[in-house]
Amino acid sequence: MMSNLKNAIFATAVTAILAVPIFGLNLVRQGMNTVIETDWTVVMWGCLAVFLAQLVRPLIFKKTGLSNVKLPQWPTFSPKTINFIILFVVIGAAIWPFFSGRTAVDIATLVLIYVMLGLGLNIVVGFAGLLDLGFVGFYAVGAYTYALLFHWAGWGFWEALPLAGAMAALFGFLLGFPVLRLRGDYLAIVTLGFGEIIRLLLINLTEWTGGPDGISGIPKPSVFGYTMSRRAPEGEQTFHQLMGWKFDSVDVVIYLYLMALALAVITLLLSNRLVRMPIGRAWEALREDEIACRSLGLNPTNVKLSAFTLGAMCAGFGGAFFAARQGLVNPESFTFIESALILAIVVLGGMGSQIGVIFAAVLLTTLPELARSFAEYRMLIFGLVMVLMMMWRPQGLLPVKRPNVEIPA
Repeated sequence: MMSNLKNAIFATAVTAILAVPIFGLNLVRQGMNTVIETDWTVVMWGCLAVFLAQLVRPLIFKKTGLSNVKLPQWPTFSPKTINFIILFVVIGAAIWPFFSGRTAVDIATLVLIYVMLGLGLNIVVGFAGLLDLGFVGFYAVGAYTYALLFHWAGWGFWEALPLAGAMAALFGFLLGFPVLRLRGDYLAIVTLGFGEIIRLLLINLTEWTGGPDGISGIPKPSVFGYTMSRRAPEGEQTFHQLMGWKFDSVDVVIYLYLMALALAVITLLLSNRLVRMPIGRAWEALREDEIACRSLGLNPTNVKLSAFTLGAMCAGFGGAFFAARQGLVNPESFTFIESALILAIVVLGGMGSQIGVIFAAVLLTTLPELARSFAEYRMLIFGLVMVLMMMWRPQGLLPVKRPNVEIPA
């Protein structure tokens, strides 16, 4: 009992330290001055709830036997069955926007962008085991490549898309060299610095990138050279005029969604194919044990560079589409919190699990949009959910099942 009491007091103290600056102290503007007002109601109730929960939890688990309860496992399917399920889901996802509202389709498009980013980071973190906290830098490179090509050379989306992926891949390849000898926390720090360097360059290269204001007026992707807009440039024709349809802005939203769905499916098929190839086996060997990987004749340098390059390429495609969807890019869209969110998608879904990454991307993107009334506390709730997740299921929601052999004693 004394041990439970000590744990409860310690947890309550930590809760108080975290809750006081957030809920207890509020900055209020009074005329020309800013004053601090105190409100201890939420802090006191929160500390009391944590104290009672920590005090009673071990007793409940011990008496009810909840600590021995096995968590549900994801059912195993044959590769053929999985392919049929994916095909069925993709067909359903392609039909769904024609029977849904504009807001839902727009949120689903954002979900698919994060699916692309999650699958790209999954190559680096999940398959190769390289902790990357600056993945948003590759995302920014892809977005700004399309924006700059349009702004300075007048390129369209389809012309700039391959180059956006290639430029992001080039940056991933260049980043791979300084981190070849780094592992774990040191690797995370270097990649974090890379993401911040990219953002600061975008802010300071004002003549090229527009600085903090960014680049605006980026056009949406065309359909076979015909623009998806109300009016076409002089001497051209819109897609709606070609088809004889009346223009509706919802059609543009649906078109962007279908494009995002196609790019997400291509990214999924690419990563699924890569992990089954020798390069995918090399990533897994590197993740499990770099020394053993080297002893098997594999070159860790090439393996790391390939993971960074291919993962960055996926982020570059996602960035180019993000720029086309928004019509505007600025450095504030590529802060560290974006890298943290993409990493959280990979960890929450299950490192190395493609289905898990997709499920986590849907979960972490849609829930904040549905809980707009809690927007103020969104990041606090997000952090709490991640902490509980690491306690309840550290391997992720849908962990990948790796083949293993057990030798009886």
